Amino acid sequence: MASSQKRAIQNYRSRLGERGLARFEVLGRDADRDLIRSLARRLSEDTPEASVLRATVSRSIAGEPPKLGGILAALRRSPLVGADLDLSRPREEGRKIDL
Repeated sequence: MASSQKRAIQNYRSRLGERGLARFEVLGRDADRDLIRSLARRLSEDTPEASVLRATVSRSIAGEPPKLGGILAALRRSPLVGADLDLSRPREEGRKIDL
C-alpha cells in the first residue's frame, strides 16, 4: 500500500477514535448483514435509546434473568397513578342453588 493510502487510513481511524468509535470486522451469516449494520449504527449513537438497546443486548447475551419488578415499575409509570379512582365494589351474597 502506498504511504498516502496508509496515512489516509490512519487519519480516518484517528478521527473515529476522537468520536469514541472503532472500526472492526465481524463474521456472520449473509442474511444477518442488514441486522448487524442497523444494530451497529444504533449503538454508535450517543442517545438514551442506544443505552437501553446496549443494556438489553448485553443482558440477552449474558443470559442473565430479567430484572424483577418490571410489572410494578410499569404500573408506577401509568398515567392513572394518583388519580383518585373508586375501585370498591358492593358485596353481594349471590344466588342460592340446589345441588
